[in-house]
Amino acid sequence: MTAPFVPPLAGTAIPALSRLDGYVLSHTFDRPTLLIDVNRVEAQYRALSAGLGRARIHYAVKANPAREIIARLVDIGSAFDAASKGEINLCLQEGARPEDISFGNTIKRARDIAWAYEEGIRLFAADSAEEIAKIAENAPGAKVYIRLLVTTSQADWPLSRKFGCDHEMALALLAQARNLGLQPVGFSFHVGSQTRHAEMWGATLDAIAQTWEAAKALGFDLSLLNIGGGFPAFYGQEIDAPTAYAEKVMAQVTARFGDVPVVMAEPGRGLVAEAGVIVSEVMLVSRKSERDLHRWVYLNIGRFSGLAETEGEAIRYQLVTPRDADKVGPCIVAGPTCDSADVLYEKQMMSLPLSLRAGDQVLIRNCGAYTSTYSSVWFNGFEPLDVVVI
Repeated sequence: MTAPFVPPLAGTAIPALSRLDGYVLSHTFDRPTLLIDVNRVEAQYRALSAGLGRARIHYAVKANPAREIIARLVDIGSAFDAASKGEINLCLQEGARPEDISFGNTIKRARDIAWAYEEGIRLFAADSAEEIAKIAENAPGAKVYIRLLVTTSQADWPLSRKFGCDHEMALALLAQARNLGLQPVGFSFHVGSQTRHAEMWGATLDAIAQTWEAAKALGFDLSLLNIGGGFPAFYGQEIDAPTAYAEKVMAQVTARFGDVPVVMAEPGRGLVAEAGVIVSEVMLVSRKSERDLHRWVYLNIGRFSGLAETEGEAIRYQLVTPRDADKVGPCIVAGPTCDSADVLYEKQMMSLPLSLRAGDQVLIRNCGAYTSTYSSVWFNGFEPLDVVVI
């Protein structure tokens, strides 16, 4: 006999999200489904805003582009970091003003820059000479900020060298932008995803401040500092509360950069992750031999249907089952597809109930970020992740 979801008891490590739990209990699900509580998104926005003070949130749309989320954030005054023409168009359709949107991807097609400029976008990111030239040609007179390479991250998931440039190139790009008639207004950086404690920002801010001061010494009138994302969500390890976290980050920013006229922050995960839960199902529990000490638990969702951030086991989602009161044991957790890479947790096995069996419902907590956007379309014939916003 399979078991449906039962909300965890009060006082357990994973707090119940009442609206989401109520929805789970009152509905059936034939496929993996991401549920998002938009009220939780608003609450997190307000908590972060309270700590950020003069810094303005530009929500990183890529984290979760659900229209209901964008519309709610527009209503409560958020700005937006968009990575593509599609994301910009989405924000505009939901009522965002062009002046509240930053084209923050440093890799853009020339015709998309021109389209964004025609739509009223005036703030662009760059980290290379060619990108500066494209912006100057297709968005004359626009404001640009230079993304800096971060090599000092203490984040759980440091970003790669794909984005950003070093100190010397950044200064050269400011000069190039000015010479081409653009307005070089400042710098951006990303401290790394899941920077769990505010103190972990220190070394990165020190490095950015050196480039900032060097640019000012060269005569650049800098007015904008984009501190990017990195605001954490709970995945089993302790994190600071959002308001306190943001306050501590801003105190460090002020200590190093003074009263910068414009400070942008780009939380994505930190806004939407904890507002989401995925309803999934056990498809199979097996062992590879009679002597095997470890079970394999296969879910109907895997790396190709929304859980791509389990790559390298960097993000460890919290799983809740209806049998959590039973005895537990280590297991390998995998997805349903025929791809051998579709394994979620093996190096660090998960402790799940020994009584778990096919058909049991499993809730995957705090997965409102980077799940629906990472979900593939019909890989192996499995339906893409469904999304319901309540």
